[in-house]
Parts: sequence; C-alpha cells; structure tokens
Amino acid sequence: MSKLVIIPTPIGNLEDLTPRARRALEEVDVLACEDTRHTRTLYEALGLKSPPRIFSYHEHNEKEASGGLIKLILEGKTVGLCSDAGMPLVSDPGYRLVKAAADAGITIEVLPGPSAAINALVASGLPPSSFIFKGFAPKKPGARKRMIEEDKDSSHTLIFYESPHRIGQLLQECLELLGDRDAAICAELTKKFERVERGKLSELAPKYATGEQKGEFVLVLAGAE
Repeated sequence: MSKLVIIPTPIGNLEDLTPRARRALEEVDVLACEDTRHTRTLYEALGLKSPPRIFSYHEHNEKEASGGLIKLILEGKTVGLCSDAGMPLVSDPGYRLVKAAADAGITIEVLPGPSAAINALVASGLPPSSFIFKGFAPKKPGARKRMIEEDKDSSHTLIFYESPHRIGQLLQECLELLGDRDAAICAELTKKFERVERGKLSELAPKYATGEQKGEFVLVLAGAE
C-alpha cells in the first residue's frame, strides 16, 4: 500500500538509527532528502541498499517538489522523507509535503527517532513538563528580538537552535530581553565531544561572546517565574 513515511536519521551517532528506520530507508520506492550527497554517504556508512529513486527536497524547492511526490504516492509508490539529521519537519523541510499528503487522504507513517531538541531538554536540568520549541532565531535583528520577546512572560521552558557563530549573540540578547534566567547550552549532542554547560545567562553569555566555538548548539532556557 502506497504511503508517506517520515524517517528520522541520527543527529550524530550512527548507532541511533533504529531497525525500523533502517528497514524503511531500504524499502521505500522513492526517498526525498535534504542533500542527496549527505544521504548517499549515510547509506554507504551504514551499508544500506539505496532506493530506486532519491530526490533532493529542501527549503528552496519544497513547494514544487511536494506536488511531484504526492503524485508518485497516488500512483502507488511508497515515498520516504528524511532530513540530514534528526526528525524531518522539526526545523527542517517537510511540512508542506505532510500537509499535502493529509489533504489528499494519504497514509502518513511517522517513525520515532532522534531529536536534538528533546535530548537537550532532558539533559538541561530544567523543567521538562511543558516547553516551547522556538527553532532557529531569525538573522535580522528586529525579527530576532520579536521572536525572543514573544514568550517573555511564558512559564514554559524555551528551546532554541543556533549556529556556532551566533550562539553568543543569542545568549546576550536573551539576557537583555528576558532577564538573567537559568539556562543550558547543549553542543554536539550524541557525538564524541558532546557537552552540556548549565548556569545563568549572565555566566554563559561571556563564554560564547567570541563566536569562535564550533559545533551545533541547542539553548534550553528556563521559563518566566
């Protein structure tokens, strides 16, 4: 039976690919992925058999590519969707495809798997009972400020993704706009040099001000008291 399969991939450690996800990567008729080169490298590293067709599906062609993929499913193909790392749609492309599939009455099978946001939340030491995932902050100053401030009075734990070059800026802006809250910086999750640093924003911001650090960062921030 044709369907859309959402396939999460490891965020750093290849051993985190589940047997179910491994099987799906080999059995789909068509695979849509962010970067075909990255995904082919993943297949090679894991010793997987590549599907008959692999398509590039990213933020710049998502709208156009979704229509073609829906057509393939309606023709009887099983289409898989994966991102370069983690769960598709979570700060990655895929929403348009899932929405189109739902509107067309297509079966959507979502496989569980790695997510940097959830790993960071659990490791942060901050309340996990309710949280708001903010994703990547916009690059433009005005939009960044509005995004940070929109949940200023919320009691929910906040989760941000950020690049190594802007993590210091994000920490400083959160300190200025939200006050000196408890926070955790999580870097290189599941990888060899994984690290979690906890403290007040006023303690963490100066450490990352240079912008010279490397890695992929998740900022977990305490909600308003």
